[in-house]
Amino acid sequence: MSIFSFEARYLDSCKKHEVPPNSAVLSWFSKAKIQNSIHAKCSIVISLDQLKDADISSLIDVFMATDSSEIDAVDILHESHCVLSKENVTTLMNAVDQKLRIVDFLDISLGKDVLWDICQYGLACEVLNLRSLHIEKLDMVGVFMRLHTLNLDFCTSLSGLQKDCFSCMPYLIRLSMCETRVANLWTTAAALSKLRSLVELRFQNCLCCKDTGPCPALSGDKARIHIPERTPLNMGHYSEVPSTDTGDAACHVLCTKETGRNLLCLDDSKINCEIQSMTNNFSEKSEVKLSSYLKEMCLLEVSATLPDLNGQAKVESEIQDNGEFARSFQKQHLTNGTMTTTYDSYHPSPICFEKNYRDYIISSLPRLEVLDNVPIRQVDRELAKSVSSKYYEHLPYRRRHKESVVHVLGNREMRTSGIYFQKPFKPKLLYPYRNGQHFFLRSLSAAKLGSSAWPLLHSVSNFSHILKEESKRLRPRQFEYNPSNSSLMAFGTLDGEVVVINHESGKLVSYIPSTGAMNSVLGLCWLKKHPSKLVAGSDNGSLRLFDINHMPPKVTDTCCRSATVNFDDFEQLTSLHVNSTDDQFLASGYTKNVALYDICSGKRLQLFTDMHREPINVAKFAHHSPFLFATSSFDRDVKMWDLRQNPVRPCYTASSSRGNVMLCFSPDDLYLLVSAVDNEVKQILAADGRLCINFEIASSGSAHNYTRSYYINGRDYVISGSCDEHVVRICCAQTGRRLRDVHLEDNDSGKSMFVQSLRGDPFREFHMSVLAASRRTSSKWEIIKVNLLASSHCAEESSSKQRCGPCYGFGG
Repeated sequence: MSIFSFEARYLDSCKKHEVPPNSAVLSWFSKAKIQNSIHAKCSIVISLDQLKDADISSLIDVFMATDSSEIDAVDILHESHCVLSKENVTTLMNAVDQKLRIVDFLDISLGKDVLWDICQYGLACEVLNLRSLHIEKLDMVGVFMRLHTLNLDFCTSLSGLQKDCFSCMPYLIRLSMCETRVANLWTTAAALSKLRSLVELRFQNCLCCKDTGPCPALSGDKARIHIPERTPLNMGHYSEVPSTDTGDAACHVLCTKETGRNLLCLDDSKINCEIQSMTNNFSEKSEVKLSSYLKEMCLLEVSATLPDLNGQAKVESEIQDNGEFARSFQKQHLTNGTMTTTYDSYHPSPICFEKNYRDYIISSLPRLEVLDNVPIRQVDRELAKSVSSKYYEHLPYRRRHKESVVHVLGNREMRTSGIYFQKPFKPKLLYPYRNGQHFFLRSLSAAKLGSSAWPLLHSVSNFSHILKEESKRLRPRQFEYNPSNSSLMAFGTLDGEVVVINHESGKLVSYIPSTGAMNSVLGLCWLKKHPSKLVAGSDNGSLRLFDINHMPPKVTDTCCRSATVNFDDFEQLTSLHVNSTDDQFLASGYTKNVALYDICSGKRLQLFTDMHREPINVAKFAHHSPFLFATSSFDRDVKMWDLRQNPVRPCYTASSSRGNVMLCFSPDDLYLLVSAVDNEVKQILAADGRLCINFEIASSGSAHNYTRSYYINGRDYVISGSCDEHVVRICCAQTGRRLRDVHLEDNDSGKSMFVQSLRGDPFREFHMSVLAASRRTSSKWEIIKVNLLASSHCAEESSSKQRCGPCYGFGG
């Protein structure tokens, strides 16, 4: 069919459907006719903005013609406002089918239905631009067999990638996700690993580059990265920046508070530098550009060291808390005869602020050739592999090779280690308090944890369906696992209730209503020798002992007073803890004093005054000694005390650089895990307070980012979270290397949930629970169980068959 007959067919179809011809459509065919006359490839550009629903039937008739081979390509664009129905847009794209080349939807007004169809069923296009769309979770499970370029820039609601979102894109070469909310290195790398053809990737762009390819300004061996005295991020809108000549290109590449590797080192020599990274708080207003949110963030102090061209001098860059970003610019100057160019990033996604982000991505995606418009060379790959292995633990317990669960079980039956091509594993040397029987448990954990980057999360604190007030929802404020019964958990609420649940079955065991005297329950502690009893304390100082064996299993207005023991009040309480012999407990709070209580008599035995210079947020007994306890204070000190010495002066004092939020003993009492404001987490020797490991978690810059950390898997790993962030970090307690991050979201709204407290499951490897809160007008508080050994996707697949059931700074 000729172009002329193609146009004629459209006119005939309009007559058939009794609709007037669209002048825009005739114009498209006219342009195609001109291309055909000069023997150029004929392409038709369809603008959805110029179409109405009445035009679609005639267009479809034309594209469904069997002899339309003279049209080489069809592009479908949307720029402003479209009045087409979802069904007509989908039908039009399917009619074009294999002729479809580019689909470009910018801020589409068609709603979620069109986007859902594209993601679920796929398209035959080669280039797909979904810029500035409202996408929260990318789940493109449809077939995209011809797709080679995908652009998701400025999808500021996009916070995560689903497991199989790229599984049907075998030929995708280029992917851009600038200025999204993607932040999790582990899930992102796992999802991207499905793209076997991916060679160009970016989460931020340089100013002169509109596509994902290598920036021409970076050619040449003498290009180096120089850190100016101040290097704030430039948040200009690159889509509006005109192209520039490559000789004068003002190329802006990543310049974050990250190591020289994240600063895209371009020198061929290995640069070994360590700079603390910056984490990102995420906006809950998904409609607002991330750049606007970043501009409101306060930058934190950072000390960045990089060797100069001779490897001697160091450059220090300090970014102060100024509440906004100044605009960056390019510098060029001579240093020892070599031209040095300063580059700044544009539109970075939060993942770019992760420590050693560039090294992690390069080592995880060995086929990648360009990252953030910067070419990846062999020296970059070698250094990335070295840096990544230093700071990250890809498999638990230092396993180097991924094994299947079946293989591990088979080796257990055969009594072999199942570790190949490496020296024999010596668990007693690395974990002296563990015996050999735990070897296979660790192997199983490594096999299961390595199978998915998306752990299983579900809430266990929602019992609103059994409350008398249907609109009321329990709001947990503190919780503790039972030390003897693996299925029991107790939590106290912001309204003064104490609730005991079976967190395995999701059933309510006991409900103790607020008596009016109790306010927010900030302290909870089970007795070890009497596991049916627990002590609860509220922020108004009320202290009570409960026995759940004598408490009603159903919601009532009163509780059995014979099962309750009241203690003298401790004003402004934030924490309490029972000793190892269950005869005494400590109470501390927003005061410089600590009180010691006798559990049997209910009397206060002693009040230790002025133990610190500032309020004592947490006081903890050791696990095995009834006399030793430690205190952590906002005066930045941690102190060890011994009751046998009438604690007038501490056994020793260890200090942090910020106010201490909490501490806890390791299960064997060898170490203290200390958590200070804004992600300062370290492990010290319990014997003398010497520093063992500083976990070097990046700061957020907030003085109110209260951090809490606990041990899991005995004392093998550490979990840490902060109230201004929605991520739980898991680190090896022996090496400090990061194993995994878990990002928390509300299942109902998809909004971020922020960490208020957390505990490791004392009975299950790589299980924990997190007390999380949202920041909506009606704040939502809930306890989320996290199973790192199970995949959330497996749970989703089986869910149709079985379903499971104000001040952030105080308290443990």
